[in-house]
Amino acid sequence: MLARLHWRTPAVPVITVAGTNGKGSVVATCAAILTAAGLRAGTFTSPHLRDYRERIGIDGQAVTTEALLAAFARIETARGDVGLTFFEYNTLAALLIFADSRLDVWVLEVGMGGRLDAVNVVDPDVAVIVSIGLDHQEFLGPTLEDIGREKAGILRAGKPAVLGSRSMPGVVERTAREKGAVLKRLGQEYDCVRGAGVWHYRGTRWDLPQLPAPNLRGATQYDNAATAIAAVEALALPVPAEAVARGLAQVRLIGRFQVIASVASAGPTWILDVAHNPDAARVLASNLRELPGVGRNLAVCGILGDKDAIGIVDALRDCIDAWYFVSLSGERGRSAAALAKRVAAQLTSPAIRFDDMDTACAAALRDARADDRVVVFGSFHTVGPALDWLQARGLGF
Repeated sequence: MLARLHWRTPAVPVITVAGTNGKGSVVATCAAILTAAGLRAGTFTSPHLRDYRERIGIDGQAVTTEALLAAFARIETARGDVGLTFFEYNTLAALLIFADSRLDVWVLEVGMGGRLDAVNVVDPDVAVIVSIGLDHQEFLGPTLEDIGREKAGILRAGKPAVLGSRSMPGVVERTAREKGAVLKRLGQEYDCVRGAGVWHYRGTRWDLPQLPAPNLRGATQYDNAATAIAAVEALALPVPAEAVARGLAQVRLIGRFQVIASVASAGPTWILDVAHNPDAARVLASNLRELPGVGRNLAVCGILGDKDAIGIVDALRDCIDAWYFVSLSGERGRSAAALAKRVAAQLTSPAIRFDDMDTACAAALRDARADDRVVVFGSFHTVGPALDWLQARGLGF
């Protein structure tokens, strides 16, 4: 399809980001730093929460409907009898739009895995693997080594390989060395050290003390921020230290431990997180423990049928005082009844089942006290509708 569309390899640097968790945070932080430095960055991410156009960003803004439809028309004209998956269509549209947008940097997020992902058709100048966890095993393999091998497929000879976890499976580093990639490992070639309200990044070229806390909440966001800085550092672009600091302070990513204080005088705090695998659920649990709170945690939770619901609920059960299970529709969906049955052995708190997000959120709001927190998590398909529900009621917006 790229040949039919006469698409050419970009003449500007490309950062490609893979990983089980943290990809969105690293992409958003890279883009925020680059934008703060006066550079034009395009971002391709997935899935979207509320609007398809979120997937393709130009200078921090979602692509226009007109640009998206023009790309779709070009694809349809060239496609003929070529069959495309939903994600392949997304990727083609992003590559066409970026090629026409006179950007300075492209930041591409892998959809799943890496080696066979559509994004991997573009050779990255910097390849980032944020983390390796158990997810999508039916496609990527049953073990961390299998999954790491697939994600390491984005690495290229002679190009930086930025590894964003301190406990990366050995296969990733072995693959990097076999391919001749240039290793940049968190805790070795680059690192972050937290202080009182500030932190210190040390890399291969940059030494940045007194950085502000990332605008994305949670302890893991320091490692994600350091990983993003290491990726930008490897591009050797004109990015001053003050742009790094501004980018960290300004970065925004909805649905990742997003805290919304209700405008209602007696309303609870809402926390929204797309955590949809056990590793992400453990991070969410840690973040909940670190964020001061005196009331209860009420969980509005919907989990797709192909996800490890037992592992997710087990990671969070000690943090949750009541469960509001909600049905998710679609081919991959799972009913609230099926979810409750699946995780029954893990539950230590009462659970109620709901057929849709509106009634689940309304019930949680009705039951919550002012000092409680309503924690919405389990899937993009859970958090997106919850955000719509909150906005429609003027809660926190």
